[in-house]
Amino acid sequence: MNKVEVLAAVTFGARIAENEIDTLKSYFVETEQWRKVISGQVDVVYGPKGSGKSALYALLRNSEDDLVERRIVLAPGENVRGTPVFEALVGDPPAGEEEFRALWKLYFLSLIGTASRMVKLSGDAATELNDRLDEAGLLQPEFSLKRSLQAALDYVRRIESLSAGVKIDPNSGIPSGLEGKITIREPGIEGRKRGFISADSLLEIANKALDENTLKFWIALDRLDVAFADSAALEENALRALFRVSRDIAALENIKLKIFLRDDIWARITTQGFREASHVTESITITWEQKSLLNLVIRRLLHNEPVRQFYRVDAAKVLSSSSEQEKLFYRVFPKQIDAGKRKSTTLDWILTRTADGAGKTAPRELIHLLSVARDEQLKLLEMGAPEPPGQALFDRAAFKAALPEVSKVRFQQTLCAEYSKLKPALIKLDGEKTQQSAGTLAKIWRVKEAEALATAEQLTEIGFFQKRGPKDQPLFWVPFLYRDALHLVQGQAE
Repeated sequence: MNKVEVLAAVTFGARIAENEIDTLKSYFVETEQWRKVISGQVDVVYGPKGSGKSALYALLRNSEDDLVERRIVLAPGENVRGTPVFEALVGDPPAGEEEFRALWKLYFLSLIGTASRMVKLSGDAATELNDRLDEAGLLQPEFSLKRSLQAALDYVRRIESLSAGVKIDPNSGIPSGLEGKITIREPGIEGRKRGFISADSLLEIANKALDENTLKFWIALDRLDVAFADSAALEENALRALFRVSRDIAALENIKLKIFLRDDIWARITTQGFREASHVTESITITWEQKSLLNLVIRRLLHNEPVRQFYRVDAAKVLSSSSEQEKLFYRVFPKQIDAGKRKSTTLDWILTRTADGAGKTAPRELIHLLSVARDEQLKLLEMGAPEPPGQALFDRAAFKAALPEVSKVRFQQTLCAEYSKLKPALIKLDGEKTQQSAGTLAKIWRVKEAEALATAEQLTEIGFFQKRGPKDQPLFWVPFLYRDALHLVQGQAE
């Protein structure tokens, strides 16, 4: 095969894990972070957007055979692809955090009950669980996130509606006229005599039923940033309630939540104080360094048989040695993008060009850059440009041509889409210098310097700016990742 044929056959995979669930496992890096997730040591996975949270989630979903052997039933709590199930709440959300807390518990009970029927749990506890959920309309004939969520929401609102118009019996602790005997608050003595039971007590019964059948039940939740993207207030209520529920069920050994959440969202919901944050101890934050990112690139390269044949390499041998991985990298790619003794190597160039203001490179942007560079290289060759020298499949011109597209997508689809309130300030920086002070930003934005400084701090928090210089007179530097999207000019503004 010649270089054009190899390039035409090469793929670096999809930027978004949801779009490559079936092939992800074949080139996934089984890190210590993943081993902690699959072994059950970790319940919460934090990470920046594009860092690989959804990849871990997808791999967890694809590890059902391994989990079944360990007597673990895994249930998704959110759709892996398509419309998020919780997006249905945006138009008519629960009234507040407490109602959301009740919703989460009833939703999880519905998922557990429906799954328990499918795996045929036996015993008195399982029978009581099924009977209680069936009576309340929370037991579904088949596993359906949408139906379970709607049933839980309907039940919560039926309780709230009754509570608003009917006095709660002080002895039973429940409103009269309630159909179904699952309550949010713990019922009193009279209520228990009449057969009422709280959601917390029913979760304990579910835990006992699983224990009697030597099973564990994991509920995995991802894409929560997408589900509640249209409302910051809804997102905060939902997630704070979720973590409170996680604390409530922490003592249940056989029921575990596996939550995959962006670290900036976690920071946002805990900014005003959140006591439950101290209870989140079984967690990890996804991080990437140069060697792990190099390994990611090489694994995706070696997933392509034409690459293995063209370079006559043994994938296992290459992956067993970091030096072999670096050797293959520089057989495929040029030594430098910008030529010169003081210029960086290609790997360093790629990582600095795809890093945000915090200096972090996410796999999403790295994969995107390589994919666009591959398209640009093919385009150059098809137009009659000379082949890259030596064994290389890529020339430096392909990377330079690819960076603007990556910058544009990251700016528009992530930064502006996620932080729409800051978009006007970002757009006004178009064509400006890459380094600004509070004073120069105040002139650009036509606001007072104190206001400009506050906005600049916000842009630093979301990774658009990198703050440099002394604390009393900070400078704000735009990383390479966003420069092409805004046509920024190298240098410091005067």
